[in-house]
This record gives sequence, structure tokens and C-alpha cells, in this order.
Amino acid sequence: MSHNTFGHLFRVTTWGESHGPAIGCVVDGCPSGVRLDVEEIQKYMDLRRPGTSRFVTQRREPDQVKILSGVFSDDLTEEKFGGQVTTGTPICLMIENVDQRSKDYSDIRDRYRPGHADYTYDQKYGVRDYRGGGRSSARETASRVAAGAVARAVLGTGVSIRAALVQIGEHKIDRAKWDWSETEKNAFWCPDADTAKTWERYLDDIRKSGSSVGAVIEVVAEGVPAGWGAPIYGKLDSDLAMALMSINAVKGVEIGAGMDAAGLSGETNADEMRSGNDGPRFLSNNNGGILGGISSGQPVVARFSVKPTSSILTTRQSVTASGDDVDVRTTGRHDPCVGIRAAPVAEAMMACVLADHKLRHRGQTGG
Repeated sequence: MSHNTFGHLFRVTTWGESHGPAIGCVVDGCPSGVRLDVEEIQKYMDLRRPGTSRFVTQRREPDQVKILSGVFSDDLTEEKFGGQVTTGTPICLMIENVDQRSKDYSDIRDRYRPGHADYTYDQKYGVRDYRGGGRSSARETASRVAAGAVARAVLGTGVSIRAALVQIGEHKIDRAKWDWSETEKNAFWCPDADTAKTWERYLDDIRKSGSSVGAVIEVVAEGVPAGWGAPIYGKLDSDLAMALMSINAVKGVEIGAGMDAAGLSGETNADEMRSGNDGPRFLSNNNGGILGGISSGQPVVARFSVKPTSSILTTRQSVTASGDDVDVRTTGRHDPCVGIRAAPVAEAMMACVLADHKLRHRGQTGG
């Protein structure tokens, strides 16, 4: 299998399968001298790990991350940097799988789940790890969250990255009630307290019926300076769109106003500018903080849609590997809405893309 790596200077390679002994990643290109402790990585892992509420899969994975290489500490690093730091060599991170229940998937060994990658993996590779989806499982995204924690360390405290769910099924938030602090007070990463209550009732019904539902996640990076990204083939927004599109179950990505930009007039879409104390002051942000593929200094705003998982209890029509018609019903432990745990993954992918562009900008301009 190829294409397990993304990034140019800040490069991330993930490895492992859903029901294998472990998953993990190798981060290459991280500068030396960056403070990095396992506790800092772990706090982001805890935001994504399964089993944290009744609205996500009940697979019990502690997702304890281990740093296997690329860091060093002694009395000199303590004195100079304040603790353990990166050495500039590849950083290998490992997360052990401890709660696999492969027997739950024995019924689909020779059956293709509609809407899943079972059929396409079989057609491409001629062999399929049916245990939890193998490499196609969203379990892989835990490795991205670990890599994202390293990327945040590279970015420093000046850049903040936050994600929120803005829609589950047909229920959208009221943007007038947006409060970032609310995302930490409910199980849905929802910035609207009233909508969070609606989602709770709605998802309880979805969960009890054995069905699933999709979502829209918005991720915002603030503190990104003007100048990151490159025209044409190194655009910040194209790299960000690719990174977000690579997340499991994502079916659409937009930057700024996104698809709604098609309905705006030229006058409305143009982000007008006025002089400010610290450079130009923008009067709107329809372009999501990116112009011509280069960051403008405004918040970088991206949004993506996640489809409903096809792992549902309702019987669906399909075929077997030998071509026979069959009805498939997926048992086991699954998220009724995979968008909930996609929020920390979105933050991680945003962080990785921004860290990569920070280093690329520094390499080209010295800035």
C-alpha cells in the first residue's frame, strides 16, 4: 500500500490497522529544540478516544501514546529549554490497541458492507482485513491526532486551532449563539448550548434505532500570519482541502464561504480592507483567511461534511466476494455519528498543514 505519507517538510506517515497490535505514526521534518512531552500529546488523544460518551463507539481504547524516538532530555535540555525537546530526527509515536473484538466482524469476511471500502479494497489489493475495516478504519485517525500534537508544538502558542460541529443530520446550530466555551461542556463539540440539547435527543433516537447520521464540522485557526502558502500548486487552501478530505467518511470540503460563495455578488464576496494599527483590517472573511493560496492574516476557516456511517443494524442489500446476492446487517460497536470524533481529527490535520507551511515559508523566504 502506497500513499501513507502527507506533507512536504513536516511529513507524517501513519501505520497500523484497526485490530492489529498497535497503530502509530512517524513525524519527519520536525525542527530540533521544540519542547515536547508525552503528556502534551496525550491531552489531545483523550479528546478523540472512543468510549467517552453514549454517542460514540463503546470500544474501550485508552489510546495511551508512547514516544519511541526523536526526543531527548537531560540536565542541559532542562536548563536550556525547560525539559524534553525534539532532536530533529524522526519522531515515532505508538498507540497500542487493547480492545479489539474481531469476532464481531466474522460475518462480513466474505460480504461487502454497502457504503464501506470493503469492495474497493478487495478489488485493489486482492486481500482484505475485514476486522474492523483494517487500514480503512477510522481507528487510523488516532495517529493523526498524535501527529497534530507535534505540529501544534511546532506552531507555538501564537496559533490557536479549534473545531466545532455546526450541523448533525438536518439540525444546524444558531450561529448567533456561537460560544466556543460551550464546545467543552457537551458531548458534541457544539458551540450552541440550545442546539446541543436538540442533538442529544435526536442522537438518542438514532442510536437506539441502530441507524446513523452525518455532520458538518468547522475548524478555525487564529493567529496565522499573512504569507503562508504559495501560488498555484502549493496553495494553503488546496493542501488544507486535501488534508481534510483524507479523513474517513468526509464527502465535501469548503474554505470560507465555500459553496455559498456561488450565490454572493462580487460586492458582497470581496473582503474589503481598511488601514489598522497592525496592518490592514478586513471587514469580512468570505475567503476564509486565504487569498491566492496565501494566508491573509485573518482566521483560516474550513468546513467539511461527514457522511453517515454505513455500519448500521438495518439490513442492506449487497453481494458476497463470490458475487452472490446477500443482505448485510452490521453488528459490533460503532459511532451513530462519526462527525463527533472527527472534530479533534480536523484540528490535528489543520495543525499539520499549518506546521508544514510554516516551515516551507521559512525555507523559501527566511521568515
